Amino acid sequence: MGPAKLAQDGEAIIKGMSASAVPAPPQVRWDLSALYSGPEDPAIEASWAAAHSAANAFAAKYRGKIESPDLTPETLAASLAEYEVLNQEAVKPMVFASLLFAADTGNPAIGAFMQKQMERGTELNVKLMFFDLELQGAPEQAIQTALQSPANANFRHYIQVARAFSPHRLSEPEEIILEETANTGNRAWERLFEEVTSNHVYRFQMPGSSEIEEISQEDVLNRLRSPEREVRQAAADTFTAGLKEMERVLVFTYNNLIQDKAVGDRLRKFGYPEESRHMANELRKDTVDLVVAMCKDNYRLVERFYKVKREILGLPELTHIDRYAPLFDTEEPIEWDKAKAIVLEAFGSFSAEMEARAREFFDSNWIDAEPRKGKRGGAFCSYNTPDTHPVVFQSYLNQADDVMTLAHELGHGVHASLSRDQTYFNFHGTLPLAELASTFGEMLVFEKLVASATLKDKLALYAGKIEGIFATVFRQAAMFSFERRCHEVRRSDGELTSEDFGGIWHEELQAMFGSSVTLGDQHRSWWGYVSHFISVPFYVYAYSFGELLVLSLFQRAKDEGPAFADKYIALLRLAGSKSPEELMATVEVDLNSKRFWQGGFDAMERLVAEFERLWSEFK
Repeated sequence: MGPAKLAQDGEAIIKGMSASAVPAPPQVRWDLSALYSGPEDPAIEASWAAAHSAANAFAAKYRGKIESPDLTPETLAASLAEYEVLNQEAVKPMVFASLLFAADTGNPAIGAFMQKQMERGTELNVKLMFFDLELQGAPEQAIQTALQSPANANFRHYIQVARAFSPHRLSEPEEIILEETANTGNRAWERLFEEVTSNHVYRFQMPGSSEIEEISQEDVLNRLRSPEREVRQAAADTFTAGLKEMERVLVFTYNNLIQDKAVGDRLRKFGYPEESRHMANELRKDTVDLVVAMCKDNYRLVERFYKVKREILGLPELTHIDRYAPLFDTEEPIEWDKAKAIVLEAFGSFSAEMEARAREFFDSNWIDAEPRKGKRGGAFCSYNTPDTHPVVFQSYLNQADDVMTLAHELGHGVHASLSRDQTYFNFHGTLPLAELASTFGEMLVFEKLVASATLKDKLALYAGKIEGIFATVFRQAAMFSFERRCHEVRRSDGELTSEDFGGIWHEELQAMFGSSVTLGDQHRSWWGYVSHFISVPFYVYAYSFGELLVLSLFQRAKDEGPAFADKYIALLRLAGSKSPEELMATVEVDLNSKRFWQGGFDAMERLVAEFERLWSEFK
């Protein structure tokens, strides 16, 4: 499933408005018919039947032929071509089920349907598991010969990535056991988390009112950004109470998943908790550690910004309820059609190709934007497969930040659409580069909004953008440190309590703000709704990488003009066909250069300085 924007961590910025001023949200639902017409579509069972038949024939034809000194480039190329088509077709029922579940987590029939597809997928994986294991174990000389052959040119990157995991492979019987038990193991816990958090009812009481309103997680998070401080406090009270009600389930679920990963890492001989994520991202540990350390070294920018914001808001102290308070009331909500126009015009000002790819999402109903009960939180773009099309998921509430989320996910969408030039094995890029196009899309929309804004609106736009960048770079780095410490403590000391999780969360997040914001005790519970910790361990640093990449590249785009747009589109078309280092080399970027990464922080400093200048002029 495609990456998700800051709505996943629930704390992206919007300019506030009272609930009464918000018009009805858009009734925009996606069309998934490129996959199947519905859960009862007979084509689903036909897909599985065809996949199992093809898998049986594939195993009979290639088992024992790959991990062999007699392996030829031609045999490997033929097997990979068949394997790729088989995987592309087999993933469709599972992708379809996951999309239906995201849109309606409270429907037991859809939950059961998704579980059935996962189980059918496991049956297929068991039949095909031998292939990657044999590819990992194939003689090095045979692989090197195959890599030099033009017949394997399209599969070169896939082979290299598979071989990198060779030291961590288990035997086929062991791999089969892990796959067979996953649906009632880690995948079941992930599903439980989604069902519990997405369907929990939060009880909100407006200050001065005796009425208790039952609202969703998305709604309570939205009210945390109200321009009225008493509403933000009430929302924080509501959110904390709701998380406390789920606390036993959340604490036990996270402990279980951390331990499950520890067992898997031990069996596969990974040396530290995040090693498998680094390998999947094709990034060196020292590169990741460098960027995270540079984030912490630049926390001073966060403190500098929030001290100015405190002055603007006229508060003696900023707390966890004030971090994302709007500077001013928003005069007008931004309805769906206006958001569409803003995003398309911004994309079109950079590249006609980018605009055309994004427009297709609106014209072809590839977006689900309607807020609904049972719909999971957050936002994402699901790439699906090269022969179908991507789709975008969010809950659009007519807020200014929803426009930025739409731009973010459509950035992913443009990337996914262009990636269809590749075949399935080269279709998905690694997570850090997957965030490149999404954050680039946000920057385009920000520049467009600023260009025509009044001084007051510019001040608000800069505040929102800076806070969004901080949440994407610094907060995600702090969250990565939280995850790393939780995994380490679980391995050394055993299960963590809610107080343990809350203490680590508080220390890591408070360090980001320094003395500029005081995170209260309520905030200690707020780790519990971040789904990335549950479903994609150590995903979060990908956001830091993506934002810093864009901050540096966006300046290049302005310096080089239209010529850079062509390079950028060409980069997106390459998708996952090369390593991150090779991909970024096409736009003259060295991912291991401290100087390059510092360019992102320098760009951030310029934004903060401009915010300070605008405030001085405004006041």
